Amino acid sequence: MASANGRVNDAPTPASAAPRTRQRPKDRREQIIRVAAESFSEHGYFATGVDQIAGQVGISGPALYRHFPNKYALFSETVRTLGADLDRAIAQVPTLPGEPERELNLLITELTRTTIENRSRGALYRWEARYLNPEDRRQLGEFVGRMHARFASILDQIRPELSTGGVPAPGRLATDAQYLSGAVLSVIGSITTHRASLPRKRIEAVILAAAMDVARTDLPPNDPTAVPARPAAPVGLPMASKREALLTEAIRLMSARGFHDVTMEEIGAAVGMNQSGVYRHFDTKVAMLSTAFSRASERITAGISDALAESATPDEAVEKLVTKYVDLSFANSELLNLYLSEIGSVPEPQRIELRDQQRRNVEEWAQLVGQVRPGVNPVEARYLVHAAFNTVLDLGNWVRYDPRPATRLRIEAVMTAILLPKQ
Repeated sequence: MASANGRVNDAPTPASAAPRTRQRPKDRREQIIRVAAESFSEHGYFATGVDQIAGQVGISGPALYRHFPNKYALFSETVRTLGADLDRAIAQVPTLPGEPERELNLLITELTRTTIENRSRGALYRWEARYLNPEDRRQLGEFVGRMHARFASILDQIRPELSTGGVPAPGRLATDAQYLSGAVLSVIGSITTHRASLPRKRIEAVILAAAMDVARTDLPPNDPTAVPARPAAPVGLPMASKREALLTEAIRLMSARGFHDVTMEEIGAAVGMNQSGVYRHFDTKVAMLSTAFSRASERITAGISDALAESATPDEAVEKLVTKYVDLSFANSELLNLYLSEIGSVPEPQRIELRDQQRRNVEEWAQLVGQVRPGVNPVEARYLVHAAFNTVLDLGNWVRYDPRPATRLRIEAVMTAILLPKQ
């Protein structure tokens, strides 16, 4: 074909050009892992499908299987990747002999930054790890143990008295340094439990200050012979209602094994009822779960009302809220754990309603925190409230909700360190 200047143009026209081979992005595997982690975290392991993940990435199901042979392989890799990110963050901070407080500051800051980057995937690490096989769970446990050991060793240097403090609790946090290291890590991890928005630098500053307040907390003696400040909460008597008995067993079984691994038949058998009898009270497991979650929300809201009614000042109200929340958590530990791990399994309308009520409850706490800490703005106060809530859950689980009053008093001390200003 001749061009306008008379020369022959041998270049092919667009119509005759050879079709380009579509290049697969080099980071396709990483894309899949990121999307899968967010989906598992938001919806849970069972409610997330491979085709759903593939669609979000923009590929077909078979294309995803070229990277991962099955859903479990993808799930375990997302957990491993998140753990590796946190591991690298800790490894980036050098040991600083003679400067343990500076080292602790750097560790908290670096881990907070990594947690912010992984914020939408945090529930994956916290709750969905129950579905790992024994070997993968063992590896995750080793990683968590390394984190605790690094933080606890620094706290031992900063506060030598912690090494010999009290009688070990019956959980995995044997010394006071380990106990406080767990609380510090819980404060950092609380970022993933909510979506309150702050600039990254402010998040880092708020979390660092709260974590350092926790690290400096004077813990009550962990001594079973000490005279308690108040009596232990009574165990109570079971209700005679079959409906209530079914609900109690459903909470217990689902909290231990997960919503999807428990059948209606098993729940009925636990109270001596056949399957048809169960259906006279609840037509589905979801109905049981929804009823249980409504109970949890109502109890927390009632606790706030009671604390406010019994208080004359904001400081007193915060202290009473702390006491009531810890008591409520110990009395309903399985229910609260179930709420946090399985909220994605209830229908969306109720999920929205429950989360709206949770936000209102947090706002009540945050308003009081703002009154006792005038330099803290409302959003920062919400971060502190979520951090305090998270330590109750994590410390309670780590010490296996030991019923001794000393255990509750120690958790209350951590919560108070986060919420109230230093005297």
